[in-house]
Amino acid sequence: MENITLEGSTKTPTVQFDAAKGTLAIRGRSIPENSIEFYTPLLDWIDTYGKDAKNPTVVIIQLEYFNTSSSKCILDVFKRLEKIKTQGKEVLVKWHYETDDEDMLEAGEDYQAIINLPFEMIEVEEA
Repeated sequence: MENITLEGSTKTPTVQFDAAKGTLAIRGRSIPENSIEFYTPLLDWIDTYGKDAKNPTVVIIQLEYFNTSSSKCILDVFKRLEKIKTQGKEVLVKWHYETDDEDMLEAGEDYQAIINLPFEMIEVEEA
């Protein structure tokens, strides 16, 4: 299975999905012109990965900012990962937020409240 490596830009996050290691990382800013167009290949990859997912799968979310349309797509990412968990695989979400960024912490807590996956909230120093 091909890994996904996308270099981030001012509007799109850096994406590193590694099937062999079972790590999925999204970092940076997510304010693409068309969130659905950006996230659809990632969702398709997760669907394929889910057929032979590693145990555990570790998901690293380290976003400094994301817009409303990205938030829906991120929710879709988590919903796909929930399906992997229902197959008896362990999936852990590591939600990074910068010190003093209460909005990003709350966003992680909101996802945690509606998604049936374990979340680890990780406070990081501002870059």
